[in-house]
Amino acid sequence: MKATPIAVYLLGLGIFAQGTSEFMLAGLLPNVAADLGVSIPDAGLLVSAFAIGMVVGAPVLAIATLRMPRRTALAAFQLVFVAGHVVGALAPSYGVLFATRVVSAFAYAGFWAVAAATAVSLVPVGAKGKALSVVGTGLTLATIVGVPAGTVLSQHVGWRAAFWAVVVLTVLSLLALLAVLPAGRADDTQRPSPRREIRAMTRPALWVSYLLTTLSFGAAIVTFSYLAPLLTEVSGLPSGLVPAVLALYGVGGLLGMTLGGRTADRHPLRTLFLGTGALTVASALLALTATNLPATIALTFTLGLTGYLTNPVVQSRVFTLAPDAPTLAPAVNTSAFNVGITLTPMLGGLTIDAGYGYTSVAWVGAAVGALALLAALWAAMLQRRPEGRTARGRSADAASGVATAARPDALTAAD
Repeated sequence: MKATPIAVYLLGLGIFAQGTSEFMLAGLLPNVAADLGVSIPDAGLLVSAFAIGMVVGAPVLAIATLRMPRRTALAAFQLVFVAGHVVGALAPSYGVLFATRVVSAFAYAGFWAVAAATAVSLVPVGAKGKALSVVGTGLTLATIVGVPAGTVLSQHVGWRAAFWAVVVLTVLSLLALLAVLPAGRADDTQRPSPRREIRAMTRPALWVSYLLTTLSFGAAIVTFSYLAPLLTEVSGLPSGLVPAVLALYGVGGLLGMTLGGRTADRHPLRTLFLGTGALTVASALLALTATNLPATIALTFTLGLTGYLTNPVVQSRVFTLAPDAPTLAPAVNTSAFNVGITLTPMLGGLTIDAGYGYTSVAWVGAAVGALALLAALWAAMLQRRPEGRTARGRSADAASGVATAARPDALTAAD
């Protein structure tokens, strides 16, 4: 198999730069609140604003830029993202910063959607999962390197310095992508058609896949969202060691993303069942052994590993299920990821507010993981139904020139 093109790694760099901004605000909240004269809960709404922007922005911008060359669209999204962060770094008030978070999230969502479609277009059919894992690794590295670095900058130089650092990283990514990506369309085999892409979105199996994306990643993120207080308040970890343990979660996620990228194309269903099943068990074990510090540390690594193992699969499946919607299908999948990121931490917060303690979030993770297993079973049943591929689906496949190996029935054979 040919080596992954350098452009795919540079797309991952773009995700790293912008993904750092997505998550770093959690470490900047105290400084932001103090500087702008708002409460911590009000500052926390900046995180929600970004998530909402991601959910709405991905499909909207995917359609709006569908007939634009992907290189141009990617550059435009990054320029808007940079502008948003420049204004954010100079923001004189909370309202201005809030608006820049929404605008930046819109641009980041559009970049994610087009980057996924571009990465897939640059590799052979059997390497789509690996390419998407490379792009997604940028986000994993953002949690390991970018977020802690942003927190350190905020503590020593101020939260605005973290925004300027994101600007520099994004500009470097923009220049690199302009240098390596072809100027024309990534795929000239057919004229982009919003109507065709929207029509492809009516397939039931595709929406089951979106449900699986939301549940599987939601199960992974809910415990992580409250891991720091769980480690210190329940497991007895000294607060100074929390960043190291959180980084261990990120290392597990990086390993899981890498392993998932290697199996996503050959054994998608097995990877889904293994990842969601192991994540569910690990979450339940954490809830049961949270007072045991060594066990908690080991399970933190396991949560990262199992939580990200399925990521390349749920990303690559949408291209298989909707080959005639190569831009809109992954865009809606980006929204599905962010629905999980938004809703499951809210559920975890509700259980804590109800008085069940920090271990309750791990039980929430286990419950959502069990639902993800059911969604994976539903997806497998739909995939094996002979009538799953309709005449419309077959004609669409033929029109888009998709190889047989990329079709759902080929995936079933692989498993």
